Amino acid sequence: MESHLTIDDVAKCTGLTAHTLRYYERVGLIAPIGRAPGGQRRYVASDMAWIEFLLRLRTTHMPIGKMQAFAKLRGVGDATVPDRRRMLEDHLTEVLSEIELMRRSADALQAKIEYYRSVEQSLASNSLSDEGHADEHRKPIRARTRQTA
Repeated sequence: MESHLTIDDVAKCTGLTAHTLRYYERVGLIAPIGRAPGGQRRYVASDMAWIEFLLRLRTTHMPIGKMQAFAKLRGVGDATVPDRRRMLEDHLTEVLSEIELMRRSADALQAKIEYYRSVEQSLASNSLSDEGHADEHRKPIRARTRQTA
């Protein structure tokens, strides 16, 4: 016998709120969920697998409209497998491009961090060498004097 999870169980397992789960069902991301005699939603393993996949799509920043289009195709059945594959291939291309941009940005951040570390070390070593010595290399600060009449 297949186990059934309540909406609270699914919320705990997925990190989604019960409100979000109901919203996903209302907008067609999740097919209508089976109900217990009292009307409470009862999620089965296949529902959980689909929700986990939706979370993967969300993590990759797939817009909800595209997720809805994918879910609609899925609901039609196997005749849409080629369309779903193409959608995922296109999305994967976008994801990999974004990953490459993020990698480049991370490299730039790392280079800037290393630059600041070297500046800090330079400042620290200059500060240590200046201790106890007059600052002949710095311009003197002129004191302002008040002119009296």
